[in-house]
Amino acid sequence: MKFAYRFSNLLGAVYRRGNLSFTPDGDAVLSPVGNRITLFHLKANKSETFPVATRLNVTCVGLSPDGSLAILVDEEGAALLVSLITRSVIHQFHFQKPVHSVCFSPDGKKFVITKDNVALMYHAPGRKREFNAFVLDKTYYGPYDETTCIDWTDDSKCFAVGSKDMSTWVFGAERWANLIYYSLGGHKDAIVGCFFEENSLNIYTVSQDGALCVWQCDTGLDGLKSRPPKDTAKDKNKSTIDLGDDFAEQCKGEEIHGKASTNKQENREKVKYSRVAKYFFNKEGDFNKLTSAAYHKKIHLLVTGFASGVFHLHDLPEFNLIHSLSISDQRIASISINCTGDWIAFGCSGLGQLLVWEWQSESYVLKQQGHFNSMVSLAYSPDGQYLVTGGDDGKVKVWNTSSGFCFVTFTEHTSSVSVVTFTSTGYVILSASLDGTVRAFDLHRYRNFRTFTSPRLTQFSCLAVDSSGEIVSAGSQDSFEIFIWSMQSGRLLDVICGHEGPISSLCFNPMKSILASASWDKTVRLWDMCDSWRTKETLTLNSDVLAVAFRPDGKELAVAALDGQITFWDSENAVQTGSIEGRHDLQMGRKELDKITAKQAAKGKSFTTLCYSADGQSVLAGGLSKFVCIYHIEEQILIKKFEISCNLSLDAMEEYLDRRKMTEFGSMALIDEGAGDEDGVAIALPGVKRGDMSSRHFKPEIRVTSVSFSPTGRSWAATTTEGLLIYSLDSGLVFDPFELDIDITPSSIRKVLRQKEYAKAIIMAFRLNEKKLIQEVMETVPYNEVDVVCSSLPEVYVEKVLEFLASAFEKSRHLEFYLIWTRRLLMLYGQKLKTRSGKLLPMIQYLQKSLQRHFEDVSKLCEWNRYNIKYALAISQQRGMKRSAETSVGEEEMEESDSDYLMEHSAVDS
Repeated sequence: MKFAYRFSNLLGAVYRRGNLSFTPDGDAVLSPVGNRITLFHLKANKSETFPVATRLNVTCVGLSPDGSLAILVDEEGAALLVSLITRSVIHQFHFQKPVHSVCFSPDGKKFVITKDNVALMYHAPGRKREFNAFVLDKTYYGPYDETTCIDWTDDSKCFAVGSKDMSTWVFGAERWANLIYYSLGGHKDAIVGCFFEENSLNIYTVSQDGALCVWQCDTGLDGLKSRPPKDTAKDKNKSTIDLGDDFAEQCKGEEIHGKASTNKQENREKVKYSRVAKYFFNKEGDFNKLTSAAYHKKIHLLVTGFASGVFHLHDLPEFNLIHSLSISDQRIASISINCTGDWIAFGCSGLGQLLVWEWQSESYVLKQQGHFNSMVSLAYSPDGQYLVTGGDDGKVKVWNTSSGFCFVTFTEHTSSVSVVTFTSTGYVILSASLDGTVRAFDLHRYRNFRTFTSPRLTQFSCLAVDSSGEIVSAGSQDSFEIFIWSMQSGRLLDVICGHEGPISSLCFNPMKSILASASWDKTVRLWDMCDSWRTKETLTLNSDVLAVAFRPDGKELAVAALDGQITFWDSENAVQTGSIEGRHDLQMGRKELDKITAKQAAKGKSFTTLCYSADGQSVLAGGLSKFVCIYHIEEQILIKKFEISCNLSLDAMEEYLDRRKMTEFGSMALIDEGAGDEDGVAIALPGVKRGDMSSRHFKPEIRVTSVSFSPTGRSWAATTTEGLLIYSLDSGLVFDPFELDIDITPSSIRKVLRQKEYAKAIIMAFRLNEKKLIQEVMETVPYNEVDVVCSSLPEVYVEKVLEFLASAFEKSRHLEFYLIWTRRLLMLYGQKLKTRSGKLLPMIQYLQKSLQRHFEDVSKLCEWNRYNIKYALAISQQRGMKRSAETSVGEEEMEESDSDYLMEHSAVDS
């Protein structure tokens, strides 16, 4: 149970390449991220990465009309059929060649994929039980160059395919007598998008040079005539559509090129298209290519994106410009519109941006961007609610672990960020950078309020802050010194010298004022802050030291060295207590251009980052490998090895080279294929083997740069080449009973519960340890009986009840009921729990995290309600004052009229 961690979420990357897709309800957008897909719930403000992965990067995604199935296709044409309901793979298939686009028919019965110059139509899976989920129906030939896009008519009778040969082909999904195929020209560049009009065969085509052609059909969808099938045995066995004997003649130009057919009567009966209009988007020239397009049929909205980051909104068919805005200076790779037509999703692969724009109110629904370059460091906040990451792009980003979104980005650094960390309060973030500064950021006001610098410019490679949050230390990469600053004043307090090599890692003892520093000079030094930073101990190792970490109780020190060993030291007596040989567990892969085998290369590899678990019983380590290892410290054995990625688009993933990619002249990886596929032809410099590195046409190497355990102990995170991966405890798949007896069954527990023996029922439920049963028992206890039940619980079960309450706060709506339980347990057993605070700290922090989240939500709601009540009272007071003023004026008028009446009567009497 303790190490049953599974992949939970992927942060730090929101879009890489491929097409974006909205779910049928329009509330969520599906984005391909590397070899995975992430679902962004826009209304729920939450992101979720599916636990399925392809072997290579995903290039196109097809979503079924009911939103239950998705087809993921990678760079080589391998496809996964994924259930969006169960988040699992149903079927695997290989199309043998790269696929350009996938599109389901609106009725969900068929789907079309395009590869090379061919369109393949398959029966859609999921309608019935079948051995092979992908059954080929028809194959359509026509374009001379690669196909680019697909669109269906509303009734699924026909579909259109755009091509790089500047033509668009309209095919019949069934055997129509008057429409088998039709080719449309009129463009001077590759087709980017083709879109049918609603309930019509009229079509719009958009090309890369910024031209829009409007095509009108002389026949409606109801005018398509069915063609009787041929009875020959050949036709029954064919998977390719039979276009008749006239196909070979007509594809040469009779029907397509506008030449008159020999059979005029037959030609009159065919469907005809005519171009009624042609429009142009941009007048800037060839450098601003149109890269993506999307069309909403109901509201007639056309959205086009360009290589310069500009997008246009047009109303068709009049081609009236609605908006012309810029997202960034990078090309827009994908556009999608939701079912209502209110939200537009944009994907920019150059910067890894994902934006959802509400065009009517001109506001962002979602604006997310990952790190442009690889992430280098991460740190959890003390309550586990937030994660901070630093990257080679100089940015510091803060992520919400529950929603998966980045909510603030700091861009003050001018060079790569080397280390990030939180202070003990959780409201201050510190980051060290190679630009020679250490910066402190405030999470209340989202600003850089302190900047720490050294007397002379130096590059900081590591950072540490003490438990009080008052002392900040940073290690230098070039001057071999450690700099100490005061957080309160920002002044440089001391410069510590003594190391003879670059400082690789720093760590403060959580319980004492001791600073541990690791260096490439094969030593770890312990500095005493209370004794004028004198060296307390020097630990000598056999190799360069790369990482150092204190156990949460401060009594043990873990050190990772260049020889692949992790050694453990008693920090008080400077005595080595154990060691782990971890080099073989790294299991290095072989790069494409490596001259030596992976086994030989692994001899020079080691762990570069490590951290203790929340309870201090295990250590987590990672390095230049696709594996992250968890070791048990006392037993000094490997508990579990996590494979963080299976993406073969990354380098050093395979242990052995693929012989199919080797030639007599060397590896085929030396050939820079397709360097300019998307952005025009890129001429490589002389002697450059891997293309232009500035244009990012190279294979990134898989590696783990930083690992960290959550303070709650429920999850751990790692910054990798793929992004920020989070692994969390999966309690649902593990049966972990506690002191289980043969008489303890769900029926016996419910029987005791009916007899109102609540304390006994709770003990029995926790011994069986079924979460749903525990919840049922806990919620059956009357709230006025909670005090009695808490006082009669054995101390062994108090910790288990508190842990259950912490998890229940995340999902349950019975907030007050569980708060009564928590308050009563802490009041009764608080002093006894305090004696075991070190062991119970992760559980208490987990409880605090859940309560803090509810406190923030409820406090916001209360503040909003208070504002509304004050506003209502102010309005009512204003109206009351107005009414009182009106009544006072009326009374004065009545008094005046009465006095006039009396005066008149008195005059008459006199």
